[in-house]
Amino acid sequence: MKLVRYGAPGQERPGLIDTQGKLRDLSAHVSDIDAATLVRAGRVRLAAIDPATLPEVAGRPRHGAPVAHVGKMICVGLNYTDHAAETGATPPEQPILFMKATSAIMGPNDDVIIPKDSVKTDWEVELGVVIGDTARHVSVADALDHVAGYVLVNDLSEREFQLEHGGQWVKGKSCDTFGPIGPWLLTADEVADPQDLAMWLEVNGHRYQNGNTRNMIFGVAELVSYISRYMTLQPGDVISTGTPAGVGLGFKPPVYLRAGDVIELGIDGLGTQRQRTVAYSDAAQS
Repeated sequence: MKLVRYGAPGQERPGLIDTQGKLRDLSAHVSDIDAATLVRAGRVRLAAIDPATLPEVAGRPRHGAPVAHVGKMICVGLNYTDHAAETGATPPEQPILFMKATSAIMGPNDDVIIPKDSVKTDWEVELGVVIGDTARHVSVADALDHVAGYVLVNDLSEREFQLEHGGQWVKGKSCDTFGPIGPWLLTADEVADPQDLAMWLEVNGHRYQNGNTRNMIFGVAELVSYISRYMTLQPGDVISTGTPAGVGLGFKPPVYLRAGDVIELGIDGLGTQRQRTVAYSDAAQS
């Protein structure tokens, strides 16, 4: 299933995309695409619904993030061999974890705000893993049983805030609009192998990132198992699993986003995103 949330910000309704690509309304069956919907029992109930019986949604409404009320968003740093190499970092022996504030989460095609005083805003196409059933000290062998599905994520970063302002990476990762998710959540039963998904990102039509999840240092099952040792993963939590080479920081000289740029990105089966970047001053006045 392709689960979505559509409508104006703060007023999103639950829906799904049927096999013909039509948007169907799910609000008669669930109140939102949230923890209660994403647990195994909730997904089974949704799978039993014939999409043809659901009302078709007219027009092309805005898509919000396909997961509501995300409890926590955990990100993984330097998790691709080629990305570690482009930054000059030694590949980690254990996953590097950091948090992205949930206030950064937005729809897949909403505007990205260049933060106030930013000169090093960067892009990162990533595979997002959405937890379905509570995971606590799960084994690698059982880890994927706790996954509800997968989403496309742009893990935007302000590199000066991240690397030059002291402390931890969270400051450079949590600016408003730095967490576009979607357009849909593809349920885990429709992803044959999360370690074989092609991914790409372009800025202003130039292809900067071309990668595949097979190049992860730590795969999805390893990450879910590892993270569940240190914190309980709850339904609706999102793990953003790292980015391949081609981020702006990795170029010589570096290439960073400016107001007016257009970012486009995608992952096999998970759809595409398109964001326009706007200056903080313009966003503050709108």
